[in-house]
Amino acid sequence: MNGENSWISHCFDDMSKGIGDCDSFPELCGEGNKETAAVSMDLILPDDLLERVLAYLPIASIFRAGSVCRRWHEIVSSRRFLWNFSYVLSQKPWYFMFTSSDEPVGFAYDPVLRKWYGIELPRIQSPNWFIASSCGLVCFMDNDSRSEMHVCNPVTKHCKKLEDPPGLKFPDYSALSISVNRTSHDYTVSIVKSKQVPELFFQWDVSVHIYDSETMMWTTSLTEVLTGWRGGDESVICDGVLYFLIYSSGGGTPENRHGLVTYNLSSRSSALIRSFIPVPGPLTCVRLMNLKEKLVMVGGMGKPDRPDIIKGIRIWVLEGRNWVEVARMPHKYFHGFGELDDVFASSGADNLVYIQSYGAPALLVFDMNLKQWKWVPKCPVSKKFPLQLFTGFCFEPRLESAP
Repeated sequence: MNGENSWISHCFDDMSKGIGDCDSFPELCGEGNKETAAVSMDLILPDDLLERVLAYLPIASIFRAGSVCRRWHEIVSSRRFLWNFSYVLSQKPWYFMFTSSDEPVGFAYDPVLRKWYGIELPRIQSPNWFIASSCGLVCFMDNDSRSEMHVCNPVTKHCKKLEDPPGLKFPDYSALSISVNRTSHDYTVSIVKSKQVPELFFQWDVSVHIYDSETMMWTTSLTEVLTGWRGGDESVICDGVLYFLIYSSGGGTPENRHGLVTYNLSSRSSALIRSFIPVPGPLTCVRLMNLKEKLVMVGGMGKPDRPDIIKGIRIWVLEGRNWVEVARMPHKYFHGFGELDDVFASSGADNLVYIQSYGAPALLVFDMNLKQWKWVPKCPVSKKFPLQLFTGFCFEPRLESAP
């Protein structure tokens, strides 16, 4: 079906270039002079059938199709189309790459058409903000006060500012995550805050705060003091469970630098350390992601004597309480980054995992279904100075999702 989508998309893209109204294509829209309308009436698809055809287009082509004529614009803008569109064909997740260290502007990669699109994100003021995404919605949180929060659809530009979250002010570490219910489109935002207990290096206050879009209220669902462990900046909600990484604060062995804890959002379970799951290690730059309600982890394998030096990148899936390795990045791709050091960006959705270096705009994608690695076409931006940094995040392009 992907080949058919690309062919249809190519045809519609050609039609939509420079077209402003129905007069340009009367044979498609049933408008124009009487002779044309009389001849073309039998060729016009009924609205419901045309709607189904348009719904199979990649999302970028749907925007272009809306400029072909008034009839097409009304169809792709209708509420019924937006809702039906989400059930017809799943759009593959896009990857947004920041290309500047001081402005949140960049390019989004569409894996269906293998194209980059220039996009400006609403509300976000800096690329170093915390970012989490789920089912078409992206949540941003500022990096200073950790209180300014927005939820937006980067495709439609619809955006909503959330109330300031409760809990610790100016925490040392914060982990942000969001989960959207694909049926009701309600969403849950979580923040895990971590702050060192004054004058007690080994003890950390950890709290979990939950926002419910249905009630539009925050609740503090857990507060706990961890000894020998602190929270971090990596968390994800998967199948109703909040997962977040904790880090050793007691100078343990390299193999025990990281751990995973779970928190059931429905039962509001307590005693985080009891849910501790060891992380295969030593690892560095660990990332968590939700791929079809499966918890996936990407991590850099450190050298035994130098855990901060990456010798390779691997991908795991959590099965029960055990990590199952599903992929190792081949050396030719690992070395292809060129400037990969001890940090890299990684995020994913559906069945795709994106990995990029902070030091270059190179982007690699791994297909979990095909077990296949591929380089993404070069992002249309050049590195302007040696210390320029690049980062990004993955999101699902959806029209019906709204904050």
